[in-house]
Amino acid sequence: MNNKGKGILALLGIAGGAFAFWKYKNMSPEEKQKLKDKATETGNKIKEKAGEVQDTISEKYDQLKNAAKKEANDFTN
Repeated sequence: MNNKGKGILALLGIAGGAFAFWKYKNMSPEEKQKLKDKATETGNKIKEKAGEVQDTISEKYDQLKNAAKKEANDFTN
């Protein structure tokens, strides 16, 4: 992408951020709390899924490690 395209994307990003800031500042306290609650809920879901993925990866790693040890033992015997 050329510099002109990057500049346009940067301006759009800044404009989007400014709009979001303005929108947030004009929200009622109830709307702000709903937004915060939704962000917290989303964060908790991401943490939960990340934990599940980590557990799955750990299980697969242990299975592969055990299989490799078994193969090494079979090869030496």
